[in-house]
Amino acid sequence: MITKETVVDQITVVENGTVLYREATRIIEDGKVLTQTYHRTSLTPGQDLTGQSEKVAAIAQAAWTPEVVAAYEGAQLASQLAAQPNP
Repeated sequence: MITKETVVDQITVVENGTVLYREATRIIEDGKVLTQTYHRTSLTPGQDLTGQSEKVAAIAQAAWTPEVVAAYEGAQLASQLAAQPNP
């Protein structure tokens, strides 16, 4: 019997709070993996977690304290301001 499964097999939280995760899609025949492909995704602090797996959402919610979200948003704003040309 051939089956297909998709699982989150890696979750990493980087210094600024961004959550990186990898999904593995496996084709399995009689308990043996025939093929495996990967898809990587990132989530930034404060991002909507609707539709994310329970594991990913739980890690993100634990990592995204109000301080982490505020620091991330502050860094994004500072980056945008620095990129604007001076009049």
